[in-house]
Amino acid sequence: MVQAYNFLASWQLFPEKGTYEKRQRPKSGTYRIEATDEKKELRIFHNWVSLENQAFSAGYTLQADGQLQEFVEASEADGARAEVIDGITFEVCFYKKAEQLHRIVHEIMPNGYLRITQEGLDENGKDYHDVEFYHKQMSVLPYAASVSGAVIKPTEEGVIKHKALVAMEEQTNMQLDQIRKQIELLALQAQEIQQRKDLSLKIYEAKLSFAPNIGQHYYLYEKKDGQHMLSLVAPKEWGSSLPFKRFVAAVQLLADHTWKEC
Repeated sequence: MVQAYNFLASWQLFPEKGTYEKRQRPKSGTYRIEATDEKKELRIFHNWVSLENQAFSAGYTLQADGQLQEFVEASEADGARAEVIDGITFEVCFYKKAEQLHRIVHEIMPNGYLRITQEGLDENGKDYHDVEFYHKQMSVLPYAASVSGAVIKPTEEGVIKHKALVAMEEQTNMQLDQIRKQIELLALQAQEIQQRKDLSLKIYEAKLSFAPNIGQHYYLYEKKDGQHMLSLVAPKEWGSSLPFKRFVAAVQLLADHTWKEC
């Protein structure tokens, strides 16, 4: 089950990103993949809400060994086969009387999303190709499991639970996003302060022939011997005869006596 590790999570549907030929585009949905402790099995739970606010669910447990397994209580299918291809791909195929009904391919995308492709024949015997995209959730959703066939049915209780779970996911994700943005902002502020500190140390080690004023713009140069020099003269004012190795940066002295690039 090591190769299936990347899939073991709760996933939230991007309804607007998918393409649907058999099913109608759902309003929302979740997809959860677990591994059993004792056996080499995968538990898969799929829950979604239609645009008419009907909740649906499907669940099944299979050994991911590539062998055909029979469902104890057959519904749409009487057997299935699951196989983990590699660390980013595994597939499930459903059968009825030894004929393949449909195939579900799970793929981890380079951006970390889960792409689920469902293929098969619809009620009219026409090929269909549905593609959905999910993003990983940090929380664990306590859905009930079905160890038999992929029974799909709408229930009033399912609507209530799904709405509550979606609301919970939205609230916790919003809070996590806020914390994440705060952390990113603090990291940017810390980086900016460190850059000002490094620049300030370089300037205070440079040759100064005058007392700099707060808010004034100056120009930092590197001399041919590797030392630095702060000047009031801008690079363009030297013309073509720049008497230094290179121009480093235009800088400004701040009130806290640190320097920043202009």
